[in-house]
Amino acid sequence: MMEFYRFDAEVRREIQQFGSKNVGITPIQRMEGPLSIGCMHFSSDSVLGIHPATCPQLFLVVDGEGWVRVANEEKIAVQKGVAVYWTPGEEHESGSKTGMVAMIVEGDHLDPAKYLKELERAPL
Repeated sequence: MMEFYRFDAEVRREIQQFGSKNVGITPIQRMEGPLSIGCMHFSSDSVLGIHPATCPQLFLVVDGEGWVRVANEEKIAVQKGVAVYWTPGEEHESGSKTGMVAMIVEGDHLDPAKYLKELERAPL
Protein backbone atom coordinates (compact mmCIF):
# COMPACT_ATOMS: atom_id res chain seq x y z
CA MET A 1 0.00 0.00 0.00
CA MET A 2 1.33 3.44 -0.92
CA GLU A 3 2.36 5.48 2.16
CA PHE A 4 3.28 9.17 2.51
CA TYR A 5 5.72 10.82 4.93
CA ARG A 6 7.12 14.28 5.68
CA PHE A 7 10.79 15.30 5.59
CA ASP A 8 10.44 19.10 5.36
CA ALA A 9 11.89 21.68 7.77
CA GLU A 10 8.79 21.70 9.99
CA VAL A 11 9.50 18.14 11.19
CA ARG A 12 13.25 18.53 11.60
CA ARG A 13 15.19 17.91 14.79
CA GLU A 14 17.26 20.93 15.78
CA ILE A 15 21.00 20.27 16.01
CA GLN A 16 22.57 21.81 19.10
CA GLN A 17 26.00 20.15 18.97
CA PHE A 18 29.18 21.53 17.39
CA GLY A 19 28.21 25.19 17.83
CA SER A 20 25.37 24.75 15.34
CA LYS A 21 22.86 27.54 14.76
CA ASN A 22 19.53 27.52 12.91
CA VAL A 23 20.05 24.04 11.48
CA GLY A 24 18.18 20.78 11.83
CA ILE A 25 17.99 17.30 10.44
CA THR A 26 15.19 15.00 9.42
CA PRO A 27 16.68 11.49 9.56
CA ILE A 28 15.58 9.50 6.53
CA GLN A 29 17.38 6.14 6.64
CA ARG A 30 20.28 4.36 8.27
CA MET A 31 20.91 0.90 6.94
CA GLU A 32 23.32 -1.84 6.03
CA GLY A 33 23.56 -3.63 2.70
CA PRO A 34 22.93 -2.64 -0.94
CA LEU A 35 21.45 0.79 -1.53
CA SER A 36 20.65 2.79 -4.65
CA ILE A 37 20.04 6.56 -4.62
CA GLY A 38 19.14 8.66 -7.65
CA CYS A 39 17.78 12.09 -8.44
CA MET A 40 14.86 12.32 -10.88
CA HIS A 41 14.21 15.55 -12.78
CA PHE A 42 10.65 15.91 -14.09
CA SER A 43 10.20 18.58 -16.77
CA SER A 44 6.81 20.23 -17.31
CA ASP A 45 4.09 17.90 -18.59
CA SER A 46 6.11 14.81 -17.65
CA VAL A 47 5.14 11.26 -16.76
CA LEU A 48 7.20 8.32 -15.55
CA GLY A 49 4.96 5.49 -16.74
CA ILE A 50 3.49 2.86 -14.48
CA HIS A 51 5.99 0.21 -13.44
CA PRO A 52 6.55 -2.16 -10.52
CA ALA A 53 8.95 -1.29 -7.72
CA THR A 54 11.75 -3.87 -7.94
CA CYS A 55 12.48 -3.49 -4.21
CA PRO A 56 11.34 -1.11 -1.43
CA GLN A 57 11.48 2.41 -2.88
CA LEU A 58 11.33 5.86 -1.29
CA PHE A 59 10.46 8.85 -3.53
CA LEU A 60 11.51 12.15 -1.89
CA VAL A 61 10.21 15.34 -3.55
CA VAL A 62 12.90 17.99 -3.08
CA ASP A 63 11.63 20.68 -5.47
CA GLY A 64 8.49 21.54 -7.39
CA GLU A 65 5.24 19.63 -7.39
CA GLY A 66 3.57 16.79 -9.20
CA TRP A 67 1.56 13.64 -8.59
CA VAL A 68 1.90 9.93 -7.86
CA ARG A 69 -0.48 7.00 -8.09
CA VAL A 70 -0.62 3.25 -7.83
CA ALA A 71 -2.26 1.06 -10.49
CA ASN A 72 -6.00 1.60 -10.90
CA GLU A 73 -6.10 4.42 -8.31
CA GLU A 74 -6.47 8.21 -8.52
CA LYS A 75 -3.51 10.58 -8.81
CA ILE A 76 -2.40 12.13 -5.51
CA ALA A 77 -0.69 15.53 -5.38
CA VAL A 78 2.85 15.72 -3.98
CA GLN A 79 5.14 18.68 -3.44
CA LYS A 80 8.49 19.60 -1.94
CA GLY A 81 8.90 17.96 1.46
CA VAL A 82 6.72 14.90 0.77
CA ALA A 83 8.04 11.33 0.68
CA VAL A 84 6.20 8.40 -0.91
CA TYR A 85 7.03 4.76 -0.14
CA TRP A 86 6.31 1.86 -2.51
CA THR A 87 6.70 -1.81 -1.60
CA PRO A 88 8.25 -4.46 -3.89
CA GLY A 89 6.02 -5.24 -6.85
CA GLU A 90 3.74 -2.24 -6.24
CA GLU A 91 2.86 -0.78 -9.65
CA HIS A 92 3.18 3.00 -9.56
CA GLU A 93 3.43 6.09 -11.77
CA SER A 94 4.49 9.71 -11.25
CA GLY A 95 4.56 12.96 -13.16
CA SER A 96 4.35 16.75 -13.09
CA LYS A 97 2.62 19.54 -15.02
CA THR A 98 5.10 22.22 -13.92
CA GLY A 99 8.31 20.35 -13.03
CA MET A 100 9.58 18.43 -10.01
CA VAL A 101 12.81 17.01 -8.60
CA ALA A 102 12.74 13.84 -6.50
CA MET A 103 15.42 11.73 -4.86
CA ILE A 104 14.88 7.99 -5.24
CA VAL A 105 16.24 5.66 -2.55
CA GLU A 106 15.99 1.91 -3.18
CA GLY A 107 17.12 -0.90 -0.92
CA ASP A 108 15.93 -4.09 0.73
CA HIS A 109 15.96 -2.70 4.27
CA LEU A 110 14.13 0.63 3.89
CA ASP A 111 11.84 1.48 6.80
CA PRO A 112 10.58 5.08 6.45
CA ALA A 113 8.02 4.61 9.25
CA LYS A 114 10.95 4.31 11.67
CA TYR A 115 12.23 7.84 10.93
CA LEU A 116 9.62 9.91 9.07
CA LYS A 117 6.31 11.40 10.22
CA GLU A 118 3.33 9.91 8.34
CA LEU A 119 1.34 12.36 6.20
CA GLU A 120 -2.36 12.31 5.30
CA ARG A 121 -2.97 12.26 1.54
CA ALA A 122 -5.77 13.46 -0.70
CA PRO A 123 -6.53 12.79 -4.40
CA LEU A 124 -5.97 15.56 -6.96
